[in-house]
Amino acid sequence: MSLPEGLKPPRAVLFDWDNTLVNTWPTIVECYRDTFTALGLVPWTAAEVQDRAHGSLREVFPTLFGERAAEAERVFYETFFRIHLERLEPLAGADTLLAHCHAKGLYVAIVSNKVGDNLRAEVAHLGWNRWIARSVGARDAARDKPAPDPIYLALDGTGIAPDDSVWMVGDTPADLKSAHAAGCLPVLVGGADELSGSLLEHPPRLRARNCHQLVALL
Repeated sequence: MSLPEGLKPPRAVLFDWDNTLVNTWPTIVECYRDTFTALGLVPWTAAEVQDRAHGSLREVFPTLFGERAAEAERVFYETFFRIHLERLEPLAGADTLLAHCHAKGLYVAIVSNKVGDNLRAEVAHLGWNRWIARSVGARDAARDKPAPDPIYLALDGTGIAPDDSVWMVGDTPADLKSAHAAGCLPVLVGGADELSGSLLEHPPRLRARNCHQLVALL
């Protein structure tokens, strides 16, 4: 694979975390199941979680659970802290991708809607701090993705402006919308062959099936 005409290689690559570099869907599904069950609600199916569970909990839970949002968040994290590290699973080629970016001298950061302290615990657990310069999670910035604030925070102090030389790589509409809002290059990894729905509202400039294809693009 090669870059489309007119696009230059990046100076910085910002990665989403969950299901961009690591497979955390089983953990997320279990956390949502326990939360809905504890609140006396019918749990979402795994497919519904994957379709709907986008955005940070501080943005999503008040909409889902109203006045019981704090209770829901407590239950969610009871399950999360019990299982999240032991089930953390890198996606195929993720370590190679990060090592490749680092070897090319690119600035590499994580921009995630996972709470910052939890995100950094997972990065450290995998030993990936040797490749990742900064990990920005939910509640680290004034607003979470899809707002551009976490991208600005990830680039703060680097001297790198948010433009087409900065790739924001992720798997959800929130990642793409955040990239558009910040003025970065939106890159979609994974997903269906044909874009539809919210992915078309803020479309990617580049697409890759997986981490291996991203290495080829770089």
